[in-house]
Amino acid sequence: MRDVSQIVGTQAPGEVPGRLRLDRITKVFGSLVANDQVSLDIDPGEIHCLLGENGAGKSTLMNQLYGLLQPDGGQIQIDGVPVRFDNPRQAIDAGIGMVHQHFMLVDVFTVAENIVLGREPGTAGVLNLRAARQRVRELSRRYRLEVDPDARVEDLPIGVQQRVEILKALSNDARYLVFDEPTAVLTPQETDELIEVMRALRDEGRAIVFITHKLREVRAIADRITVIRRGAVVGEAPPSATESELAEMMVGRAVSLTVAKQPPRPQGPRLQVEGLTVTSPDGVVVVDDVSLDVAGGEIVCVAGVQGNGQTELAEALLGTTASNRGRILLDGADITRRDPRGRLRSGLGFVPEDRKADGFVGSFTVAENLVLNHVESFSRRGVLQLGRIEENARRLTEEFDVRTQSTTTSVASLSGGNQQKVVLARELSRPLALLVASQPTRGVDVGAIEFLHQRIVAERDKGTAVLIVSTELDEVAALADRVAVMFRGRVVGVVDAGTSREVLGLMMAGVPHEEALAAASVTTAAEEEARLEAEVAEHVAELTGHEPQEEQHG
Repeated sequence: MRDVSQIVGTQAPGEVPGRLRLDRITKVFGSLVANDQVSLDIDPGEIHCLLGENGAGKSTLMNQLYGLLQPDGGQIQIDGVPVRFDNPRQAIDAGIGMVHQHFMLVDVFTVAENIVLGREPGTAGVLNLRAARQRVRELSRRYRLEVDPDARVEDLPIGVQQRVEILKALSNDARYLVFDEPTAVLTPQETDELIEVMRALRDEGRAIVFITHKLREVRAIADRITVIRRGAVVGEAPPSATESELAEMMVGRAVSLTVAKQPPRPQGPRLQVEGLTVTSPDGVVVVDDVSLDVAGGEIVCVAGVQGNGQTELAEALLGTTASNRGRILLDGADITRRDPRGRLRSGLGFVPEDRKADGFVGSFTVAENLVLNHVESFSRRGVLQLGRIEENARRLTEEFDVRTQSTTTSVASLSGGNQQKVVLARELSRPLALLVASQPTRGVDVGAIEFLHQRIVAERDKGTAVLIVSTELDEVAALADRVAVMFRGRVVGVVDAGTSREVLGLMMAGVPHEEALAAASVTTAAEEEARLEAEVAEHVAELTGHEPQEEQHG
């Protein structure tokens, strides 16, 4: 095994210059095989997409490449030479940079301080901030990642914080860049900008690894696609592969990526939220004067970049987070002062954002979890009716296709999709006036998403009011009858389900609905004009036999 400093400029005979290879990498946590002899070639000048469901082992694999974890088997090679990274510093020295899904920035530091952290310019222990700022400006101009070097990170929008993460990796002259689920917290416009940045880096000769579970993005950017399922490589796919083909590789069977549903039949408002305001423990207003109605028989999706008050809104509806002002009415009754149990008894069903923390008790059995929030219905004179609990579990596991060896199996041992089915089955097992589901398919495989979406639509069709909180625009587009967009705690607007992704993206960045419509129409007109110009140029070229020339500007 060679020292990192010895591999620069070295190349084994017959190797692709600059190739980084993961050779039969294996990583085990107890009885879980997270990576099972994974082999992967990462070449300069290429965007290599690593596609797989949440929990497939993608991030674990890349964390070994970055020195955060060490393989239990296999090896990493650069230019055919085996290397070992015991920590991220060694990986960085070898030219590897990583843009993490959860940003590794110090919030109270400035952009410049974050970017030079660990490699601070200066002498005699004195930090040269002027040099640090200049480095940020140079990188910002070069890669069109505009950011203020003196801005404090905690004051920056999420999209700009990601630019800082990218600049930090580039400041170390990374030859291999890993982007781990980078679009999870971005608007569609910010996602498009990131894709352009990755293309520019690729064209510069850098190797890009793009980790994602989003099929649309893979097809938009990939030069090569490797699919991982349950910790193992199941094959490669060309960028021309359809979303359905990629989904089948991810899951191992054919799945439907569309939600079959009839037009809604609204029956009048069942949920009415009036001027709701919630303040965080440190005094920040996180839900700001929100008013919103949801009718029976319709699905309203709350869209927005994570961290704009959606979580607190959902928790305020359940009553686990107290509101400062406003009212919540359910079927005309004021439930604002009721505790969570009282709201559940009023007909509210709740699927929490973090199922492991708030949705079930992992050490409890499937049967026990299926009666957690209405156990009094299964007891007589304080004695649990175990036979009825077991019968309830058998019925619901069959109805909701919960894959479990037994109803006495602990929920912690189930897959993420089956855990979520248990939570949803429990909430839908009683008559509801309102279902609130926060990130209902987060960390769930594509096959389970298909089933969960079908059940949510079926609940709508029973006349229940359904409020979905989701940061996934594909999910919003699939489920919503109306969309409420939140930005910094406020509802920017409520729009029809057919509203374009571009308009929704602008609203997610805080642009009011009318302005977003106007901006989107201008962009559409410009794109159409550019398309027509290209068609005319191509036609002229066919007639004259000359290639179209780029316009020269003097």
